[in-house]
Amino acid sequence: MANSPQAKKRARQNEKNRKHNASLRSMARTYMKKVDAKIKAGNHDEAQAALKEAQPIMDSMVNKGIFAKNKIARHKSRLNAKIKALKSA
Repeated sequence: MANSPQAKKRARQNEKNRKHNASLRSMARTYMKKVDAKIKAGNHDEAQAALKEAQPIMDSMVNKGIFAKNKIARHKSRLNAKIKALKSA
């Protein structure tokens, strides 16, 4: 339990930041799921458009420190590979 005024303030700030970060993380995951849903639906053009829309969001989450750089790079790479496989199929 925080006793000093500065510790109480930090506790308030941490809680506020935790909620904000959770919201951003959820938003990024939603964009990733939208791309995945388009891939599963089998529509190459829509999946490509969804990925193009999701990439800047994903990159901004890296810049904000919400996700690690390599995690987002891995997700983008895998989604792109799935879209390419969809086109060739």
